[in-house]
Amino acid sequence: MTAIPLSVLDLSPISQGGTPADALRNSVRLAQHAESLGYKRFWLAEHHFVAVASSSPPTAIALVTAATDRIRVGAAAVQIGFHTPVSVVEAFGTIDALHPGRLDLGIGRSGQRRAEATAGSAPPRPPTVTDDRLVDGVLVPRPFSAAKQLGSPRMAAAATALLPPPAQQPDFAGAVDDVLALLAGTFEVGGEHFSAVPGEHAEVEVWVFGSSRGQSAEVAGRRGLPFVASYHITPSTALDAVAAYREAFVPSETLAEPYVVVSADVVVADDDATARELASSFGPWVHSIRAGGGAVPYPDPAVTEPLTEAQQAVVDDRVRTQFVGDAPSVADGLRTLAAATGADELVVTSVTHGFDDRLRSHELLAKEWGLA
Repeated sequence: MTAIPLSVLDLSPISQGGTPADALRNSVRLAQHAESLGYKRFWLAEHHFVAVASSSPPTAIALVTAATDRIRVGAAAVQIGFHTPVSVVEAFGTIDALHPGRLDLGIGRSGQRRAEATAGSAPPRPPTVTDDRLVDGVLVPRPFSAAKQLGSPRMAAAATALLPPPAQQPDFAGAVDDVLALLAGTFEVGGEHFSAVPGEHAEVEVWVFGSSRGQSAEVAGRRGLPFVASYHITPSTALDAVAAYREAFVPSETLAEPYVVVSADVVVADDDATARELASSFGPWVHSIRAGGGAVPYPDPAVTEPLTEAQQAVVDDRVRTQFVGDAPSVADGLRTLAAATGADELVVTSVTHGFDDRLRSHELLAKEWGLA
């Protein structure tokens, strides 16, 4: 198949023994590296109260955009439940005012979903997958249930800190509509027109991120927006999310046809054995997230204890769907993922304890993929 564009998703991870300042400097260096290698976009995730430095995407995006020249920079994704549409558009509009035409405003629903779960108001979602299966060569693992994690006292406390009572979670569809209206200059409340300054008519692309056959996929499709499916976080439901988006798609001024990006976790090294060693602390890191305490500093494989059988079961789906190996084998896996999902673009995240290993991972993949 013809090589499709590759982009980079960065979590700005804090490595064991490192600092938030180190992580942010590394994100800027990685963005510059990605630009020089020919990656199309550089996206930053939003996480709170954990050992990653991407808690404020607009701030990090402004730093990265100022330090690069051509690569598109964006959020993957702003959790709209923790921000108002006005604050989001004004923040991205401010960056766009000085760096026009380079920003991707990704919007995610996980802030709303977590608030619903901790409040006990989230409707149950029956699993679409009950056991492992292969779809056109792509592993769709049995699902991981986040019910215990979402129902933990710590998660409830974090939700309160991010959206204190009596604040109300906005409806996701309405929030996306408000973002689009603010950018278009058609935003009204109570019959009054309001302009986001900066923000109105900013050259910002709006994206929707989703993980399952749910509201995010439907909202993206019905509004004719590009959609990102998170195979790297929810491999059991990402293909369902893509299908739901395509089923709901309605052509718009933005897109005449659906546009799908699929994410993947990768670790690329000069040989398979080195890649496996670099990726050996990924499971313990994911376990720290799923155990309910949030991501710890990214572990050093040299001093990381292996997981117990019970702990391994908690992270099994993530570990088995990580693409680990030399550049040809990882590229082959990504091509299979792209073919199975019909992706128009892939976005890869590569996390290792050593930053030079992350740079090398992206460099090897870029060369194998044939990026300019």
